Amino acid sequence: MIDYSTSTVKALLTSQTITSTTTGSAVDIQRLDGRGKLVLIAGAASAGTAPTLDVKLTECDTSGGTYTDVTGAAFTQVTDAADSTQSLSINLAGLKRYVKAVATVGGTSTPTFSLAVILDGLQEA
Repeated sequence: MIDYSTSTVKALLTSQTITSTTTGSAVDIQRLDGRGKLVLIAGAASAGTAPTLDVKLTECDTSGGTYTDVTGAAFTQVTDAADSTQSLSINLAGLKRYVKAVATVGGTSTPTFSLAVILDGLQEA
């Protein structure tokens, strides 16, 4: 049973500054159900030439296994143009037990982005 009064926020990538591809730790979402919201908060690139940031959600049955991309769970590419706050609606019941966020940095001359990725979902009772 889902407790619709209990929202649970999980940090998939804690607030940080990155200059290369970064993968978050495995997060167990077994007790989350229903629709969830995946949120990206990213600052415009502070360095680099033609910097880009691509962030996606991956999933796996085990925390240490091979992760695969979640269909429909990739954010619009962030560039050096401006800050970006994006959210995606995710069917949590359709996901495997563990998820990770993957942030891929592109460009040259050490592109640098500040970001955080969180997942907000409803906790099962």
